[in-house]
Amino acid sequence: MQVDIEKYVGKSVEMIYEDSKGRLTQRTVAIFSVRGGKVRVLDWGKRAFRTLSASRILGARPVKHSVS
Repeated sequence: MQVDIEKYVGKSVEMIYEDSKGRLTQRTVAIFSVRGGKVRVLDWGKRAFRTLSASRILGARPVKHSVS
């Protein structure tokens, strides 16, 4: 089942992501764009932009996030 991540563009979400080695991670990210199966995010934990594969996102839910 694929997550409809496009509905979260412009929002922060908490997601479960499977990396290329099969490891599961939980990340809080801001979704900037979804294009061609790739999702451009700002990973709050790493404080860096990342490009993730949409097919590896296993779940997502919106969160309220404040930057201090």
